[in-house]
Amino acid sequence: MEAGGLEWLLVPMHQLVSWGAAGAMVFGGVVPYIPQYRDIRRTQNAEGFSTYVCLVLLVANILRILFWFGRRFESPLLWQSIIMIITMLLMLKLCTEVRVSNELNIKRRSFAAADSKDEEIKAPPKRSYLDFHLNYFWHWSKFTDYVQCVLTFTCVTGYITYLWLDSSLFVETLGFLAVFTEAMLGVPQLYRNYQNRSTEGMSVKMVLMWTSGDTFKTVYFILNQAPFQFSICGLLQVFVDIAILLQVYLYSSYPQKPVSHTAHPVSTKAL
Repeated sequence: MEAGGLEWLLVPMHQLVSWGAAGAMVFGGVVPYIPQYRDIRRTQNAEGFSTYVCLVLLVANILRILFWFGRRFESPLLWQSIIMIITMLLMLKLCTEVRVSNELNIKRRSFAAADSKDEEIKAPPKRSYLDFHLNYFWHWSKFTDYVQCVLTFTCVTGYITYLWLDSSLFVETLGFLAVFTEAMLGVPQLYRNYQNRSTEGMSVKMVLMWTSGDTFKTVYFILNQAPFQFSICGLLQVFVDIAILLQVYLYSSYPQKPVSHTAHPVSTKAL
């Protein structure tokens, strides 16, 4: 009776823990961006946040969703990707609106090459994605341009995946690219900090939550026997997070001479 009673108690407890872990996987990844979003909205300054982080996560999670069609992993990981894509689009929308509103000399930069008579009158000739000028890629003036770029990438990669879905080599490679791209999440911020010799303007809370979330995520991958790509790249992601935290310590304890920039006068961390 005692063993039966104990089992009656442990089964629902185990179920609750499983649900809690799944919920943490689905929504835990977006938590670090909540304080960053609020700070940007409050200060109307997005210079401390690299929108290339959004690019990395959008690409990674789109590829992960496509990987799911070839190799069905746990549904919480699929829902995590969907929630993260929505979150990154919201971050892009806010950062674009704030950056454009703070620019004194507006130069229209867009993903598509469509011309507008109003834009030609109000602003100088605009750069276009079709110019293949890397300095203007992912630095457009309208949120709709980012949406167009994401939809184009999704359609192209989706079509390629559909054609090669029967190839196990392609599917496994797709899964590796998905998680490896996500593992590179902190690299834009790591490089930005190194370039400016400072972590000023960066949300340390966000990085701490990155580290704790990525650690939990990696343990979750290992315990639930997720595809091996997830575990390996999860460990790499934790390593990058720790490197950013070391930058916070080094640049705060041993301030270095800031690198001169000709960008936005309010901050040296223009994207």
